[in-house]
Amino acid sequence: MDRLSDAFRLIYYDQRGRGASAGRVEPEDVTIESEVADLEGVRAHLRLESTTLLGHSWGTVLALEYAIRHRDRVSRLILMNPGPASHDDYMLLRQERRRRWADDVEQLRALASTAGYREGDPETVAAYYRIHFRAALKRPEHLDQVIRGLRASFTRGGILKARGIEGRLMDDTWLSNDYDLLPRLGTLDIPTLVIGGDHEFIPEECAAHIARAIPGARHVSLKDCGHFSYLERPDLVRQEIDGFFALG
Repeated sequence: MDRLSDAFRLIYYDQRGRGASAGRVEPEDVTIESEVADLEGVRAHLRLESTTLLGHSWGTVLALEYAIRHRDRVSRLILMNPGPASHDDYMLLRQERRRRWADDVEQLRALASTAGYREGDPETVAAYYRIHFRAALKRPEHLDQVIRGLRASFTRGGILKARGIEGRLMDDTWLSNDYDLLPRLGTLDIPTLVIGGDHEFIPEECAAHIARAIPGARHVSLKDCGHFSYLERPDLVRQEIDGFFALG
């Protein structure tokens, strides 16, 4: 994403309890409401009247949660390889994964039951994510890049804390039977670009439902591209983002 800095001011942040934001945070401190409040805090701290909000995967859910609450603070939305925006779409993702990659699902269950995984052993967890993401990328070398990046940041404490936070956020969102952002997305009068890939492991319907729900949203699916479009097809991503801003 850094290559966008030749035309845009880029602001990254580590979400509460993860990365450089992990200190003095416990999983029970984090909810979807605190996630939105933290994002608003970043905006206020930097004194930005409004900003383009770009989210990838789970980050698209957070971006939509923020935009629903603070639509006057979001000038544009870029939703890259979006995660499900409803409980029903999350269940669709799980069903499709079991149907299409049953062997991977069984291997993940087996690894998750080991002491190494439960205790947050970095090598075991890296092996778990190699299986988790191998259906999500078109080319093996990109899978290697993703796993190297993850492994470089892994510590036992960080893994266990992030896992606890993930569980709480899942309970707040996808695992809740009545979780559904889609009906509220129709209120967003925000220019929106939805980017996916034709080798995505999240069902295309999940991205399509979001794009259809937001008035005027543009939805593109990149050829020969999986779940990490910024890594797999950076030139096409740049082309789509430049075209999106050129629309005015």
